[in-house]
Amino acid sequence: MEQSLERYSRQILFQHIDEDRQKKLIDSTVLLIGCGALGTVSSSYLVRAGIGQLRIIDRDFIEENNLQRQILFDEDDILENVPKAIAAQKKLQRINPNIKVEGFVTDINYSNIEELTKDVDIIIDGTDNFETRFLVNDYCVKNSIPWVYGACIGSRGVVMNIIPSMTPCLRCVFETMPQIGSFPTCDTAGVIGPIAGIIASFQVTEAIKILTGNYDSVNKNLLEIDVWETNFRQIDISELKDTNNCPTCKLYNYEFLKAEAGIMTTLLCGKNAIQVMSRNIGNIDLRHLERRLGSIADVSCNDFMLKFNIKDHAFTVFPDGRAIITGTADTRIAKSLYSKYLGM
Repeated sequence: MEQSLERYSRQILFQHIDEDRQKKLIDSTVLLIGCGALGTVSSSYLVRAGIGQLRIIDRDFIEENNLQRQILFDEDDILENVPKAIAAQKKLQRINPNIKVEGFVTDINYSNIEELTKDVDIIIDGTDNFETRFLVNDYCVKNSIPWVYGACIGSRGVVMNIIPSMTPCLRCVFETMPQIGSFPTCDTAGVIGPIAGIIASFQVTEAIKILTGNYDSVNKNLLEIDVWETNFRQIDISELKDTNNCPTCKLYNYEFLKAEAGIMTTLLCGKNAIQVMSRNIGNIDLRHLERRLGSIADVSCNDFMLKFNIKDHAFTVFPDGRAIITGTADTRIAKSLYSKYLGM
């Protein structure tokens, strides 16, 4: 369906976006990976801005605790038991029927990332784990596709543009995968809705700059915001591109694309349980993990394993990073739970 420029007249009046640049947006395809707190905000702004196609990938269903910050969803979506990607597709299509919106209920990984990213102009990060981000970083650096990293927890959030050959990549900043349990998650430390809205708004703004060719205005720093403390900080990361020995953009070692790193899952025979393990994790500090999880669950821990229950799922975590998650035979659910509560 051909889009009318009148719909975007106020945006076109903005001095950095004229009709020609608006047409670039209309001709663009954006991939959004993850449709949670960040993804619901950014997808809404993207379709309202007039991008031509939006592809949404998310493996989860909507839960009641999502409604506090995931602005596209409501009670009816929970009653209908609709996956996030499909619910978002329907809502966004109503917001702007001129946009082609596709929802994929899947887990992006090394085996399907090429198919899911075919012909995209930019990728927006709405994920909740570093495994997926490192995979996306590998793919985008290898194929010269820009992407916008974003994350938030509590009242803090960060945004960073990764434009191959122009900026440092994600692994210039985070060389290795954060240790399991060392990073808080929304499910262990909480999050307030406004920080998600702010971070997603910055992500979409940067995406619009890139898609319209306004590279002089693209932020080259790592932006860090604490909305509760009203702190904004720009961290200069420009030197990292030239001073470090990045395994991705310097050594061209795309280990996540080759599945040399990342999460493995195994369905345990005869049990309603799945073993989940990250390939690149060594020994973890179970006592530190016990302290972090203690505010949301009853945790038992010794030198050999840590156990806790969340709703209908029981977790057993081992020092090598393995976790047996009981209460599901769905690998997508198991990986999602692993990310939510163990911070990967």
